[in-house]
Amino acid sequence: MKIALFGSGMIGQRVAQEALSRGHEVTAIVRNPARIQFRHPQLTLKEGNALNPESVTQLVAGYDVVVSAIKPSEKQPLSAVAEAAQSLLEGVKRAGVKRLLVVGGAGTMNVAPGVRALDVVPIPEEWKPEVMAKMEEWEIYRKNSDLDWTYFSPPVFIEPGERTGTYRLGIDQLVMNAQGECRISAEDYAVALLDELEQPRFVRQRFSVAY
Repeated sequence: MKIALFGSGMIGQRVAQEALSRGHEVTAIVRNPARIQFRHPQLTLKEGNALNPESVTQLVAGYDVVVSAIKPSEKQPLSAVAEAAQSLLEGVKRAGVKRLLVVGGAGTMNVAPGVRALDVVPIPEEWKPEVMAKMEEWEIYRKNSDLDWTYFSPPVFIEPGERTGTYRLGIDQLVMNAQGECRISAEDYAVALLDELEQPRFVRQRFSVAY
């Protein structure tokens, strides 16, 4: 599978490594290629801008799937989250790529039918603007009918850790353990993401994972 991957942060780099370990070809499209600290024969680095639909079209043409693991830099306003969603949808469609998987936000999920995580999970005040930006992003994808998109939200806590290859799935709802925790390693999040790419189950849906 030929994967065009936007994003070079904690999640993006682990997605690239997991995909490469499974034998896929990955092109990492990033603002600063120097952020990718590893090299691989099947990894290509390209500089690109997810906010420019024309650039997106040129960069992803000929790929099997596009993965977006981007987040605004400190120099960008949070409105860039919605702008990137619109740009990616437009650019990917123009390029003729049918599949788009987006790393979403935990705050967009529910904790029970009709009960938003945003309304009941304690969220630090400094996180709330980004949560609301991701809510706007989710609405953009939810209303799109032109592509086979998937909106994949991480749990509340995601950080570097161990790759166990195990996880539990949740559709529209966050996954909690018996202690009320909602967490996963970035490595196992990448495992779940590649599992979805290889065997799609959540086309035009959102889902999440946790232990």
